[in-house]
Amino acid sequence: MKKIALFDTKAYDKEWFEKCNNDRYDISFFESKLNPQTVELAREADVVCAFVNDDLNRFVIERLAHMGVQLIAMRCAGYSNVDYHSGQGKLKFVRVPAYSPYAVAEFAMGLLLSLNRKIHKAYNRTRDFNFNINGLTGMDLHGKTVGVIGTGKIGKIFIDICRGFGMRILAFDVYPDPNADFEYVPLGKLFSESDVISLHCPLTEQTKHIINKKAIEQMKSHVIILNTSRGGLCESQALFAALKEKRIGGAGLDVYEEEAEWFFEDHSAQGIQDDTLALLTAMPNVLVTSHQAFLTEEALQNIAEVTLDNIDAFFEGKELVNEIK
Repeated sequence: MKKIALFDTKAYDKEWFEKCNNDRYDISFFESKLNPQTVELAREADVVCAFVNDDLNRFVIERLAHMGVQLIAMRCAGYSNVDYHSGQGKLKFVRVPAYSPYAVAEFAMGLLLSLNRKIHKAYNRTRDFNFNINGLTGMDLHGKTVGVIGTGKIGKIFIDICRGFGMRILAFDVYPDPNADFEYVPLGKLFSESDVISLHCPLTEQTKHIINKKAIEQMKSHVIILNTSRGGLCESQALFAALKEKRIGGAGLDVYEEEAEWFFEDHSAQGIQDDTLALLTAMPNVLVTSHQAFLTEEALQNIAEVTLDNIDAFFEGKELVNEIK
């Protein structure tokens, strides 16, 4: 029986991989993230299964190849944390390109509704029996303009949701869809006309820090920025400075540029040493969540099933439709 070493395991990962495995593979679940210090845990594995905050740098890739690992199966869509070029000719790489675009798009709208109508603040007030509504004023989303950066499956579903609220759509994508039924515009126009900006693109050299000081200077003072994609799309210091100086209205962040050390873990006892993240979470017009936009029952099942199907295809010599190359 082929062996899988699954890193950065949470309870929900183990639950769904055990449900979907059907005794096909011998899976070892490791709570540790994959990095140069933990790579030896995969010594007897045929396959390594990793996630968004595992560190698959050149050293890790070469070490896995040397140990006889044949396949790296990412159980996520993004792979900016994988130096797959260093493994070409030694290993194969696969991913799960879309586990539930609805989950992420719906969560992005949830962030927007919470921020705009101050639902999170109202919740905290009423738990203290404070029913004062001063400071909880929001805006009608109907008739407002939303700028969507990235129009893949998630971006398009988010656009459909926004249409349901009667919002005007502006879109930008490095590779625009010629058959789209919405308006593509240059980034400058999107920045200057949007009341809400939502990021739904991968992290690449072209999109890194697409939200930066220069971009923010073009935006409306009340704009709400949503990021449910990758933390590196937003320049954290520039975003914090703009929020502090009230040059933008708010931010809903499910991801953070330096999240790898902090997200998915409980730091409530000792706190965190990242000053920018600590300051962002303390701001009244910022809502930070812990990279949970994907976290639905449907998505977890799809992640496990597609990951295991990818592994089946590799060992059965079939086409790797989800190969990273």
